[in-house]
Amino acid sequence: MPILSGLDRLLDDAGCLRRRRYALLCHQASLSRDGVHAHLALAATEPAAALLAPEHGFYGVEQDMVAAANERDPWTGVPVISLYGEDVSSLRPRPDVFDGCDLLVIDLQDVGARYYTFAASAVWAAEVALAAGCEVWILDRPNPLGGRDVEGNLLDLDFTSFVGAFRMPQRHGLTLAEIVLLEAGRRRWDTASLTVFKVDGWRREQTWRDTGWPWTAPSPNMPTPETAAIYPGLCLFEATTVSEGRGTTRPFHLLGSPGADAPALAGRCRARLEAAGLNGLSVVPAMFRPQFQKHAGAVCAGVELRVVDSDALRPVRVGFELLLAFRDVLGPAFAWRREPYEFVADRPAVDLLAGTDRFRLGLDAAGALGAWYASWRDDEDEFRAERESVLLYS
Repeated sequence: MPILSGLDRLLDDAGCLRRRRYALLCHQASLSRDGVHAHLALAATEPAAALLAPEHGFYGVEQDMVAAANERDPWTGVPVISLYGEDVSSLRPRPDVFDGCDLLVIDLQDVGARYYTFAASAVWAAEVALAAGCEVWILDRPNPLGGRDVEGNLLDLDFTSFVGAFRMPQRHGLTLAEIVLLEAGRRRWDTASLTVFKVDGWRREQTWRDTGWPWTAPSPNMPTPETAAIYPGLCLFEATTVSEGRGTTRPFHLLGSPGADAPALAGRCRARLEAAGLNGLSVVPAMFRPQFQKHAGAVCAGVELRVVDSDALRPVRVGFELLLAFRDVLGPAFAWRREPYEFVADRPAVDLLAGTDRFRLGLDAAGALGAWYASWRDDEDEFRAERESVLLYS
């Protein structure tokens, strides 16, 4: 039997949308089983009153940390309201966005990592809509990494940001609807006005390749399911001056800097992964030239990461070990990002992504990182126990 998204299930009973005045939060990956965009598929029954766009814009054309402007959808004429503008206040819709509306529909494809900002946009939009007296419908989609594995440390709430909005590990194993339900419980929402259209036929052990669905990049630097598989760890390189491959056709698979020693980096990365017992990746020396972002136009030397066994992959620990490998080889040339990151200027980007300062401060303290890694088990167990009440799929 085919796996049907929450959007497909709503379209099979679209009559419930008639005469509703609704806002729709979605993006270019919000497609039906027939490849029709959500706002067009739903307009066949009832057009949206407003379209809300998360980071990267409604059509997924903006790079990370680039503001998207309000606009008007050229196919329907419906206004598009950006939830990623010039400052942190833009990340939540203004209450007047829902004036005259009685419903918010949310359909966003998440990738299963705490840093990915669509979950924050969904929760914050739902919170504003509920306060404005609207119902909220979540059209769920599978977690591309599957729904079983949990990996990493729980976010320290002192490091809350757009890339770490909720207390969960870096790899959480939840779908978008399950995240909304988790936060609904934490925030004590009245859930009588919250409805989830579940994915039909999906099981927690299934990754994206198991769904049989074609992949549509939910953001510009998420071109394949394999990119999503390594993203929970490799996103950490955004916090450094090392290129994470943005500006190439292989973002997060390529890591490097101008003038580096590619064979030495590849060897050190392999040694770090082997010493930590981490499998699932092969590492090869690589040269690449980013066309934009870090080191744009310069030839970078580094490594290419190839996923050889996604089931064995522990991407979060891999990401931290590769940071250490680059620090070992680059020495003083390795540096943390100092510019503001996702509207935060008073805490380093690495702390926001790690969800703590324990990693950064423990780099030079004997045994500190080992103790921190060991603490993940308790964090993971705590989160598994908390999330049990919101799991929608067997």
